[in-house]
Amino acid sequence: MTARLGIIWNPAKTTRQTLETALDKAVAAERLDDPGWRETVLWSETTEDDPGQGAAGRAIEAGAEVVVAAGGDGTVRAVAEHLAQSGADVELGIVPLGTGNLLARNLGVPLTGAAAAFRRVLGGRPRTIDVGWLEIDLDGGTRRHAFAVMAGFGLDAHMITETDDDLKDKVGWLAYVESLGRALTASGTLDVTITADGQVLERDSAHTLLVGNCGMLQGGITLLPDADPGDGELDLLVLSADGAAGWVDTLRNMVWDNGIKRALAGGASAESSESATHRRLESLQIELGEPRVFEIDGEDLGESTRAAVSVQPGAVRVR
Repeated sequence: MTARLGIIWNPAKTTRQTLETALDKAVAAERLDDPGWRETVLWSETTEDDPGQGAAGRAIEAGAEVVVAAGGDGTVRAVAEHLAQSGADVELGIVPLGTGNLLARNLGVPLTGAAAAFRRVLGGRPRTIDVGWLEIDLDGGTRRHAFAVMAGFGLDAHMITETDDDLKDKVGWLAYVESLGRALTASGTLDVTITADGQVLERDSAHTLLVGNCGMLQGGITLLPDADPGDGELDLLVLSADGAAGWVDTLRNMVWDNGIKRALAGGASAESSESATHRRLESLQIELGEPRVFEIDGEDLGESTRAAVSVQPGAVRVR
């Protein structure tokens, strides 16, 4: 067991009392009999002004060896950002309390309740993961943010994570295709210049661009089939379906090439098509012909025409 926990919790998702009860259950289940362990737990609420970065810094200064993010994807992202940026020799624990819980899903963190997640924090072995960094021009200047899951434009991340649960239960990851279709048919393509690892891609228009550290969404839906959060690379998906023929090609690429066919082939690398580009990379520059809203781990950052992405390998150790 760790000597000190710094628990950063989002009061919009839960209460401290609820978390304390869950932690007590986890401690009992792990048979941790040291009566002094509770004195080493540090509690910090997130606020509108501090979604987690500042609280993580204070927890580290106070001696926390594991900083626990108890909340949704935004809280996890904020805490992971500080750990990656500071280089502190501490580990990240996750108690998933949001709608998507995407990093937790991709890392196998229990989603069955806070007590189960706390047991993972108390007794789990750490796994080293990469972090992506997005540098983006917005009103007021250039901003730099870390992401643990994915970033990009064209798809509403909240819509992705809230795809109809009944449909997912019936058809699995194909439910995402239905959701994707509704999102992309609502807007047209725009001119883009995409430079990946110094090479300009042939794709010069797009509906959607997503670059990710993790590939799985809710319901087991795999959007970036090659994504591995610890491989030192990020994965790119660019979609440019235009008209009926383009959508037929997109659906074939997602459902057959990178779904059924990939499964039958035992996990072969993702395939591109006329309307869908898959690529693995370490750096990316994006220039758009007109502004688009960018999102990072489901958070709306605002409109921009320029962004750059890079990867920080081995940035964070996660319980």
